[in-house]
Amino acid sequence: MNPMREHRDAAIEGLRRAIDCMPRETRVAMLQGVEANDIIIGGYASQDGVCPMLAAHRAGGRTSLIAFANAWDRLALPDARERRARRATARELRILTTNLHASLLADEAPATRFPAAIAEHLELIVGRGRSPRASRRRPGDPDRARELRNRPGWAWMRVVRRYDDYDRLREELRVERDSIEVEREPAGRVA
Repeated sequence: MNPMREHRDAAIEGLRRAIDCMPRETRVAMLQGVEANDIIIGGYASQDGVCPMLAAHRAGGRTSLIAFANAWDRLALPDARERRARRATARELRILTTNLHASLLADEAPATRFPAAIAEHLELIVGRGRSPRASRRRPGDPDRARELRNRPGWAWMRVVRRYDDYDRLREELRVERDSIEVEREPAGRVA
């Protein structure tokens, strides 16, 4: 894929995420501010116009979000050396307003049934007398720490990177286990 296209797509995705992080009132104010002002990139304000965040501030959206400013500049100024404020192009303004509208529409979309299903599941668990925490236990081997606490050598081996180290550790554990079992045998018995 074209590296410039990858950068542009990543920059648009970053802008979308930053917009989604803003409060609804700020997004609405930014749309109003973009329509009422000349918008620039690479600065807060200049004789050419204002940044979208200042436009939102002037329209009543009293939020400061540095992530948005960084994402907005990254969209239009991929070359960090070019740091002179300039007017936003029609394409850049279209990307901004489209993402603002999409974010506002997503807020108004009906909620999915997934959160309701989670709440119903938790109610069922509590209704059975189990706590929600009990249902979050990891599947697989049960925790046997209480049962094996006083038994020497019960804990897991340390992590190894190579199979021959693992094999050597298993052999050491087997020898240790055998020596413990020999110590526990009654004095009169011979193995």
